[in-house]
Amino acid sequence: MQTTILRIAAAVLALGALGACGDTFGEQALLGAGAGAGTAAVLDGNILAGAAVGGAANVAYCQTYPDKC
Repeated sequence: MQTTILRIAAAVLALGALGACGDTFGEQALLGAGAGAGTAAVLDGNILAGAAVGGAANVAYCQTYPDKC
């Protein structure tokens, strides 16, 4: 039960971290990668894959919706 709550909390925090997009392409990639890696670490996933997916997702979102970042 406690593990499930921890995982849900980590997912919510990771999604919140993506809200801080960054001003430049590099910042966007770095913030997304950090959020993805952190989430993967908490969820016992592949940290490198989490960083890659998080970085790509944050850059894609911020480039698509710059007014929301």
